[in-house]
Amino acid sequence: MTNPPVIETQALTKWYGRVLAVDGLSLQVPAGGVFGLLGPNGSGKSTTMSMLLGLVKPTSGTMRLFGRDVRDGYQQVLRRVGAIVETPAFYPYLSGRANLRYFQGISRRGSPAEVDRLLELVGLTGRAQSKFSTYSLGMKQRLGIAYALLGDPEMVLLDEPTNGMDPAGMAEVRDLVRQLGTGGRTVLLSSHLLHEVELVCDRVAILSRGRLIAQGSVRELLERRGVVRFKATDHPKAREVMSAIPWISGVAEEDGYLLAQAPPERSWELTAALAQAGVYVCEMAPLQLSLERYFLEVTGDDTPSGEETQ
Repeated sequence: MTNPPVIETQALTKWYGRVLAVDGLSLQVPAGGVFGLLGPNGSGKSTTMSMLLGLVKPTSGTMRLFGRDVRDGYQQVLRRVGAIVETPAFYPYLSGRANLRYFQGISRRGSPAEVDRLLELVGLTGRAQSKFSTYSLGMKQRLGIAYALLGDPEMVLLDEPTNGMDPAGMAEVRDLVRQLGTGGRTVLLSSHLLHEVELVCDRVAILSRGRLIAQGSVRELLERRGVVRFKATDHPKAREVMSAIPWISGVAEEDGYLLAQAPPERSWELTAALAQAGVYVCEMAPLQLSLERYFLEVTGDDTPSGEETQ
């Protein structure tokens, strides 16, 4: 990485009384693209974002944004950042357009003409004059994204941006997030939705109980966990043979198939070893590992669901 990461944390830790919300997080987010923070309830995603934005003070550790230690001051750094954390808060008696214009005025971000462009971008042009109190949760999230984009920031932090949306709205926002990550802008996306992260993120950090479990590109993470799926003439014997092969890190049985955690390119070696032991393969194919399966394997948690409270 020739340029410094846009976000870098070292041993970042946050205690809430006796509750450890973030545990020694060392994270690097490169410039450009969409970076996902993935984790279930209580994994520390929202707390991490709040610390990066100066909304929550870390207990210990360091943070650097755009190569600058934030202890030197947030004012200049945060002008380069747009964000929504948890449910966006706007004035209920003002329209969507009026809310954006108000916050644009006090933050001095962008030009007045930018408001209508952003409303169109997030699909709220038809309800721009409606009071915020009449908006659905999904519409409120869209207005929050528009607010985060005021002033065309270099980096955007989005905490659960599809929360409360129907499937069509979620698909539209996913396309928007993917679009935002082009042209050099960095998007940090927090989500408990594995499918969402897999579709839009270039790289991902998986958090569990406040700790970093894995970090890297989605493709790299999935390739590390290659799986070969096959049927054989003698499954118990096949499992015994595979238990003695050092490059097979695990074996499971599912729906009448054996699943060997092994590099797919070494399938021929596997079939040769089985044949030598008198076990013959009837059917074999590499199994494309999903991010969901990978998450379950590395964390041992259930599939993330619901909203995070910390």
